[in-house]
Amino acid sequence: MLEADQFRLGLYVHWPFCERRCPYCDFNVHELDPDQPTDQARWAAALSAELRHFAPLAQGRRLTSIFFGGGTPSLMAPETVEAVIDTARREIGFLNDIEITLEANPTSANAERFAGYRAAGVNRLSLGIQSLRPDALLALGRQHSVDEALAALELARSAFDNLSFDLMYARPRQDREDWAAELDQALALRPDHISLYQLTIEPNTIFEQLARKGIIRPKEDDETADFYHWTRQRLSAAGYHGYEVSNHAAAPDRESAHNRLYWAYQDYIGIGPGAHGRLTTDGAKTATRQHRAPSVWLDQVEAQGHATVTHETLSAEDRLAEALPFGLRLTEGLPLAHFEALAPGLLSAGKIEALRAEGYLMARDDDWLQVSDEGRPVIDALARYLQS
Repeated sequence: MLEADQFRLGLYVHWPFCERRCPYCDFNVHELDPDQPTDQARWAAALSAELRHFAPLAQGRRLTSIFFGGGTPSLMAPETVEAVIDTARREIGFLNDIEITLEANPTSANAERFAGYRAAGVNRLSLGIQSLRPDALLALGRQHSVDEALAALELARSAFDNLSFDLMYARPRQDREDWAAELDQALALRPDHISLYQLTIEPNTIFEQLARKGIIRPKEDDETADFYHWTRQRLSAAGYHGYEVSNHAAAPDRESAHNRLYWAYQDYIGIGPGAHGRLTTDGAKTATRQHRAPSVWLDQVEAQGHATVTHETLSAEDRLAEALPFGLRLTEGLPLAHFEALAPGLLSAGKIEALRAEGYLMARDDDWLQVSDEGRPVIDALARYLQS
């Protein structure tokens, strides 16, 4: 483990509702019924109850980050967000520089709501813009327009001084010239942080069905790698540090502390329908998962204080299988001692040297694992090789 960071602890809060599911999305998302308004008070009470259930497992550690993800967390009432934050502060406690992020969609953006989140304690907003091209927004199933996205960004700036937004690229039929123009438009907006995700076809999504029928044709690996390398160079030239495969920050203090916690395989509590958690208790790494169905989750939390369906101790092989792909995503890499502590004796020095010789890993230090520019587009394959 990382000696200096081994006591870091995060909280992930899953809000499962969206106005409409996007065709590329494979998250635990449920479309809202417009005829059945969400009982915000009931959800606030249930999320707080499940958090109280997990709080003793913090074992004296204070939270370094909270992340409200989904779904569309900007459909939460500010009072619901405030109830969770207050419970976390009371039951676990915060470090002074805690980062509290909330994901938002342009369709649910308004000044009063954003001001309410800021007053509740949220200090970082992540806006799901996804594209600055009208035809792409339509193809991606997004419900907002480019003008609405830009207006939401301005509203967010009025409430938050730490702002990130997401874009998807390497889309079917997208060429490099169009992406270059779109990216330059995005950079002109000067976000504090920008996340750039290549479009992938996930199982059990509408896009997977369309791809099987040949209606959409994902780009080939060589082309997506070309997109990736060009994009990273362009961000660097604009002054953004690509500290992880898909994430770029205008300054070190604008990097996502919560996501860094995942990539360094540190601990976090997960609450809400379908939320996952990873906690180290009594020297063992445990995996938790909550019931996926919102109605069942609510009923179980109200009956017993939580809706945990999985609580298992991870083997050394399990820990390595999770930690490697995450750790390799960090641009600076991680010390080999981090992986050795998680899975003693399971990493092959010979395989590491082979990947260094082929240029996929940096030959920086014998005691450090760091992916090269050449290896970054194939991190998952590198992780599988190192585990085999």
